[in-house]
Amino acid sequence: MPLPPAPTKRAALLSPDAIDAPAHASTKAPRRGGRQSDDARGNGSQALELFDERSEGAAGGRPSASAARAPTPEVAQQIETKPRPALKPEAAPAAPAAPQGRAERPTIAPAASPAPRARSERGTQEATRARRSKSVGPAKLFVLDTNVLLHDPMCLFRFEEHDVFLPMIVLEELDGHKKGTTEVARNGRQTSRTLDALAGAKDADIAKGLKLDTTGHREAGGKLFFQTAPLDYTLPTSLPQGKADNQILGVVQALRDQYANDRPGQPKQEVVLVSKDINMRVKARALGLAADDYQNDKTLEDGDLLYAGSYALPADFWTRQSKTVESWQSGSSTFYRISGPIVPNLDINQFVYFEAPGEPSMYARVTEIRDKTAVLKTLKDYASAKNAVWGVHTRNREQNFAMNLLMDPDIDFVTLTGTAGTGKTLMALASGLTQVLDDRRYTEIIMTRATVSVGEDIGFLPGTEEEKMGPWMGALDDNLEFLAKGDGGSAGEWGRAATNELIRSRIKIKSMNFMRGRTFLNKYVIIDEAQNLTPKQMKTLITRAGPGTKIICMGNLAQIDTPYLTEGSSGLTFAVDKFKGWPHGGHITLARGERSRLADFASEVL
Repeated sequence: MPLPPAPTKRAALLSPDAIDAPAHASTKAPRRGGRQSDDARGNGSQALELFDERSEGAAGGRPSASAARAPTPEVAQQIETKPRPALKPEAAPAAPAAPQGRAERPTIAPAASPAPRARSERGTQEATRARRSKSVGPAKLFVLDTNVLLHDPMCLFRFEEHDVFLPMIVLEELDGHKKGTTEVARNGRQTSRTLDALAGAKDADIAKGLKLDTTGHREAGGKLFFQTAPLDYTLPTSLPQGKADNQILGVVQALRDQYANDRPGQPKQEVVLVSKDINMRVKARALGLAADDYQNDKTLEDGDLLYAGSYALPADFWTRQSKTVESWQSGSSTFYRISGPIVPNLDINQFVYFEAPGEPSMYARVTEIRDKTAVLKTLKDYASAKNAVWGVHTRNREQNFAMNLLMDPDIDFVTLTGTAGTGKTLMALASGLTQVLDDRRYTEIIMTRATVSVGEDIGFLPGTEEEKMGPWMGALDDNLEFLAKGDGGSAGEWGRAATNELIRSRIKIKSMNFMRGRTFLNKYVIIDEAQNLTPKQMKTLITRAGPGTKIICMGNLAQIDTPYLTEGSSGLTFAVDKFKGWPHGGHITLARGERSRLADFASEVL
């Protein structure tokens, strides 16, 4: 593909060890990190130039991406000296703006940013988290529904300085769900063990409340209260009194009336019902009770904030960079070193592209970030027929980005998201067959998926593990048929049959139910329909990877079939957010469908 005009500075100005541009991590902090962060935070009213001049030590020092974004000494001191929330409600700090606190997401990340990120998706996400965790009022009392405990057994410790209340009917329902081998049953048993540990702690007094930090969870500063006495409440006659949901609503109403006024030695508290049941929350609001969803399981507040994996360079990028850019050649790739305030918006293995009318386009990947400079590496053009992968060539920009990740041996983990027909499965299989059969980089392809039905379940399936998974692997069969047809050429019927047999022998179909405890060595693992996985299931699958294994997670976040799972709480969203910026992981969101004009139009209008 055409490249931009040559820069003015020579590559001889670089240190010899910068030729290969490795993406490595280091713990060395930048020399001017504190001054840079202070200027970025304190001079927000001043107009910032699009690109700054290179710092004096940019060529000599080699701080890593993690070091360049480490908290400054002033910020670190503020974090160290921040007081821990008190255990008593009268001395507790202010409550967060949202109903639940986020103990695992402190406000360190926004404060540690070396430059303003108002225009980036990451800045919007971190600003939202900072607002949610800011304390603005007294501690609240959260009444938990049973489905919250069954959804997240650790939810008791996710409310920061706030208190938690469990009605007696919740314990009864929890006892009814503890039998079985399902995920719900396991969560129920784990919740029961957690409650037993809290109640059995030293100096525990159920009447006065159990301190939630006695079992080592120091982020929880509140207390756990059980319903130890009958509560007086009156519900409308239209609500059946014997139903468990209505009994919980009655408990919330009684607690609201009880905590509405100041009591001796304890101020009034706002009582909030937390439930995953939408109808439960609607009924509570109809009765004038405060209710909210359980928010802590959500990685993102809005699916639109998900990391896209690509970044569009401004139209005047080369004009403003003409004096500071450096370039050098290594093999068939060209490297560019850029600087300026655009660098803090970039992540390792993020793709950048420059497209402007009348100027040559550039497509590159961020391979290194050092302080205020970043190194870009041009991509291999898989849209060309000579670079086709198992007969497949890319048709748009995002597909070319994805193929560069799939074919890179230094990338161990790849996540692909996009609507139906964007080519996720086809590209993953084509690159897998090339690296297994041609390059011999991996020994075989292992494919699995979440077995969640779109409609009614058809029941048990006969046969072996692979035979049971056969009906779920229709996408695999369709893509293999296309790949075998394109690779067979004029080999005839016998040749095509031999090719299909060889391909099938190198692809193993496994069920996720039997992944626990396994270790994959030199395998190419494809996890299809990953949007239906929970974060816990995603962690279980990714941690199966042994030496030399590559994992590809694919899915469409608009087609989630698992109950109580949303775009923000999906395991695929969780993986994309956590692996963002890792030197050996990459993500790309495929934007345009290439299946057919009918499928593309249906994705837009239906």
